[in-house]
Amino acid sequence: MTHSLISTGPGERSHQNLTSNYPLNDLSSIPAISQSSTGNVHSLAVLWAKKYLVSVEEKDRDSRPQHPHHLTDFTSREARENTAKKLMENLTLASAQAWTQTEILLGEELRRHAVNPDLVNPLEIAADTRYLFQKTLAAYGEECTPRRLSVVIGKDFGQVRQKYTAVDRRAIGFVSMQFHYTGQKLLAWLSPAEQQLWKPYLKVMDDHMYIPLHAAYEAAGNHPDDSSILAAVQHFLPKITKIAISVCQQVCRLNPNHKTYSGILSDAIVKIATIRDVEMFQIYLCLCVLENDICSVQRELFPLCVMLYPRLGVSWGLVQEMLKIIGWEMYNSLSAEDMAVFLPYLRVLTEMFSGEVFESLAN
Repeated sequence: MTHSLISTGPGERSHQNLTSNYPLNDLSSIPAISQSSTGNVHSLAVLWAKKYLVSVEEKDRDSRPQHPHHLTDFTSREARENTAKKLMENLTLASAQAWTQTEILLGEELRRHAVNPDLVNPLEIAADTRYLFQKTLAAYGEECTPRRLSVVIGKDFGQVRQKYTAVDRRAIGFVSMQFHYTGQKLLAWLSPAEQQLWKPYLKVMDDHMYIPLHAAYEAAGNHPDDSSILAAVQHFLPKITKIAISVCQQVCRLNPNHKTYSGILSDAIVKIATIRDVEMFQIYLCLCVLENDICSVQRELFPLCVMLYPRLGVSWGLVQEMLKIIGWEMYNSLSAEDMAVFLPYLRVLTEMFSGEVFESLAN
């Protein structure tokens, strides 16, 4: 099935032709650019925020109930403040419950992968989680939109990610799962209408915790305004969610019976996580391009996937299919010039998650 994706992917161009059309086969052929540009950081942040607005509004239209006035009791500033207060009152309990779930899921992995337990301090992680939720809930109470929230909290989430990736980047895996489960536990205290209003904010928070957005913004600041590398990333960024949704749909169709830790691929909660993970891989790809280096994949993404995916019931065959479909979607969405910028890193990323690598684990 994995092989068939290469020969029957979107479009008429073969994988062999795709490779031959783009000569950038060596990472060293891409020049490193170090000139700082604050405007580029702002530019990528605004692009990402606009992407959120479109995706959130589209999902809202699709899931809006037949009688929207049922939500009006929860959309006023006073109602939002009451929702935020209710969640804050239950945050400590939700965090404790989330840590128990994270420990059950990943405790053995911490020991098996020899992660220093001092880097995964439950009290410290709970304090950081509380701070991030407090800031987000304050913004929610002040009627901040999900689009605006992405800009407001980005720096804070970036700092927390930097804190937990400074010594051993695998530590962010435990923080991300604990943070995610905290958000899921908090939903239990909300009515269905409140959940509908709050979930887009949870997605923004989850994405900023899982995805190295702040690192990408900083890397963009090292490029001049006329950088072809920066331009390629700017062209690609607005397409990432659309590509992720398409990849998710294709993977679900090809693997209708695949069961993960949270359910089958067509379950709503699994779809959301799958789309986020496809977005995550694409942002890591952007980061590699902007940094002219694959270290973020070698030191962070790959070790995290090796630690988390087997426990979450995500097979390596599934990951390989995802990466091949991402390649086809990018090829059909980007210009030849932009694709040439991404191709060397996409090839390396695909090779790192290839069957050849993981066959050694089965032997």
